[in-house]
Amino acid sequence: MSSLTKLRVAGAQIPVTNDVSTNVNLITQAIDFSASNNADILLTPEGSLSGYRPDFDVPEVIAALKQVERCAANANVAIALGTCFTEPDDQRCYNQLRFISRDGRDLGAHTKILRCSTLDDEPQGEINHYAARPLRTFNLGGLKVGGLICNDLWANPSCTPMPDPHLSQQLANLGAKIVFHAVNGGRDRSNWARDVWWPLHETNLRVRARSGRLWIVTVDNCHPLDMPCSTPSGVVNPNGEWAIRTKCQGKQFFVHTIEVDK
Repeated sequence: MSSLTKLRVAGAQIPVTNDVSTNVNLITQAIDFSASNNADILLTPEGSLSGYRPDFDVPEVIAALKQVERCAANANVAIALGTCFTEPDDQRCYNQLRFISRDGRDLGAHTKILRCSTLDDEPQGEINHYAARPLRTFNLGGLKVGGLICNDLWANPSCTPMPDPHLSQQLANLGAKIVFHAVNGGRDRSNWARDVWWPLHETNLRVRARSGRLWIVTVDNCHPLDMPCSTPSGVVNPNGEWAIRTKCQGKQFFVHTIEVDK
């Protein structure tokens, strides 16, 4: 006989910049929102702590991470935190989704695997800037979850020469029930962005959730504030339907209770 487990998830569609102190203030606001709405875990966008860049100030980001961990522990909220980070064990830079428990413990990180680059014979871009580690799952209060970062899920063939490894399906096969998806997508005001990229991203989310029988929690960067995001933020259920979805522009917070068979 199966038993239902509830997880109350929060998401923060917030502007991501290279100003770490500003980023920390926004993440702290999101933690406060999550705590006041009784959320178990908060998801933030790709690079939301460090900025989406490989050339950040390492000591500054380490100090900021400790500050966020303390804030999360005081609020009793776990975090799936998007940040670039240099790991001390190998001194390599990773684009990460770091999982932090409700008491502030580091549970480990998903590192972006399907990294973006040009399609030249000698690709240029984040494929050269960030290292990667194998796909894994995380234990969140006895529930198995996974993390993906931006193109890890999209597998956009115009953004990387790497083949689609179907990472969401791999996480489903590993037993994950929920996937936390941190995004920092490129954006502009073109018709192509509105008519092609947006529906591609939304359909991709829904199809992969349905194919893997997964809940997918997703948030995008909303900087600049006067421009629509590259993709919807919210929660998609295992039928590929939106359980909750934010407005497509500006700072948005949301919360939703997920029920899964444990």
